[in-house]
This record gives sequence, C-alpha cells and structure tokens, in this order.
Amino acid sequence: MFFLLLRKIYVLIFITAAFTSCVTKKKYDDLSARKSKLDLDIAACEKAMARVQADRKSVEEKLTELQATHQKMVKDSAETGVALRKTRSLYQELNNTYDKLIKNHDRLLSNSASESSRLSGDLARREAELLASKNQIDKLSADLKTREDRLNEMERVLAEKDKAVTNLRNKVSNALLGFKSNDLTVNVKNGKVYVSLSEQLLFKSGSTKVDPKGQDALQKLAQALRDQQEVNVLVEGHTDDVPVSKGTLGMKDNWDLSVLRATEITRILTNAGLTPERVTPSGRSKYVPVAQNTSADQRSLNRRTEIILTPKLDELFQILEKN
Repeated sequence: MFFLLLRKIYVLIFITAAFTSCVTKKKYDDLSARKSKLDLDIAACEKAMARVQADRKSVEEKLTELQATHQKMVKDSAETGVALRKTRSLYQELNNTYDKLIKNHDRLLSNSASESSRLSGDLARREAELLASKNQIDKLSADLKTREDRLNEMERVLAEKDKAVTNLRNKVSNALLGFKSNDLTVNVKNGKVYVSLSEQLLFKSGSTKVDPKGQDALQKLAQALRDQQEVNVLVEGHTDDVPVSKGTLGMKDNWDLSVLRATEITRILTNAGLTPERVTPSGRSKYVPVAQNTSADQRSLNRRTEIILTPKLDELFQILEKN
C-alpha cells in the first residue's frame, strides 16, 4: 500500500515539475528517466517484500511440521517398545504353557479318546498362537528398528545443525570482536544467529546512509559469511515509536525508514561479496520492539538493525519425506 502511495507522490511531483516549470527537453527527459528508475525501484521493493514474507511463512510452517513429526516419532517409538515388551511377555507365557502341555501329554493319554482329541486340538491351537506371536514380534522388532534408525538420523542432523549454528555464531563473533557490546551483539535464538546492530553504529538520526564505522562492521560480517553458502541472510530494520520528521525526503513514516535502511545494508553486504539470492531486506517499523518506548535509553535499544542468519534445513526435510 505505501509503495503505491509513494509511486503516486513521485508521479505528482513529476507532473508538477513538468507543467509548472519552464524546462528544456533535456531536463524533461531527465525527469522521465528518474521517474522510470523510481518505478523500477518500487517494484523491486514490493517483490522483495512479498518474497521475504512468503519465505518467512514457509520456514515457520516447515519448522512447526518438523517439530511435530519429531515428537510423533518419539511417541510412536515409545508405544512400539511397550507393545514389543507385552508381546514378548505373551510369547513367554505361551512357551511355558506349551512346556506344561508336553509334560502332561503322556499322563493325559490314559484318559478317554475324546479328552485326548480335545487336548490335541488345544495343543495345535497353542502352537498356532505361538507362531503368530513370533511373527508379530519379528514385525514389531523390524518396525521399531526402522523408527529408531530414522529417529537417530534426525537427532544426528539436528545435532549437526546446532553445531553449525554454534560455529557460525563463533565465526561471526570473532569477525566483529573490535566493536562495542552496546553497539553490536551476536546471539543464538530458535536455531538462528541474530546479529543486532545499534542505530548509533550504523546511521545518523533519520538517515538511511550507513556511517563509515557501520560499513566496516558490515564488510567484516560479509567476509565471514562468504563461504557459508548454506546460510540465508535476512536484514530487518527496526525503529522506535517516534514518528519520522515531517519533510524527511523520500519517507512518510517509520515503515519507509526501516525498509530503506534494510535495503541500504543489503546493498553493502552484496557489494562486499554475498550473493544477492541469499540476502533479503525487510522493514519492521516500530512493531517489534525489544524494550518499552518510555525513555530515551529504551527507544535507543529499539532503533536497531537485526541480521538473521538461518541455516538451510534441506537434509532434515529429506528425512521427513522418506515416510
């Protein structure tokens, strides 16, 4: 919606400039070219916003599905183990009964022919039950082993993923050691690495141009991530609840400010060597604060950029698809 409004404003400015000023054809052509480029930039931003929202929803759904499947497999394995133990107990009882029947067979032969026939039928039935129980045990044992193998494989991959996330956090932290902790933090949350950079490190108030010190931090981060091809990068711009000053060029509100800052940081990261396909800019405005906006210090904490590093989960999804 705000991209459409922005486009209308640009068109209005263009028309006003064209019809209220005496301009040469060269200036008119220059204004037309600038309008076309702005239209392309707005379209690209809209496309990127749609893609990041779709990707985020897809990753959250897949993670939810993965967690549910993992819990179900653990529950199913436990239930199968209980069934196996019960069946083994039944198998042992049937074996004991069979032994007793064999021991009493000679003694019972002295009974009447009908009694002997009845016992023989009972013995045959017991033998059939034993065979059926053995087959069931074999089937349950094979099924339990398959589930345990898949569960072990999933736990192995999850452990490798956690190890990769930890290694990634350490690598990023080492690359950014020279910066103050109140300007830059690196944490792990929900299986992702969060690099949080303060506004003080990156931007002057209300600006979308990254300061030299912030550019240095971003270039070092990009250098640490160049060989991490299995990691997707999401750049989220965040603001406090103070409205954008009226007359700020190119910005209507905090949505614009957060998106433009995220886009500028994305350009720096890709210019420093990250492939554009891995990096997605996103603006969150004032709606995801980390502190209440009741003091200057708390607002300062909310004015930040978060770079979220997410390892790909292809191997885990392949394990799930085997079932």
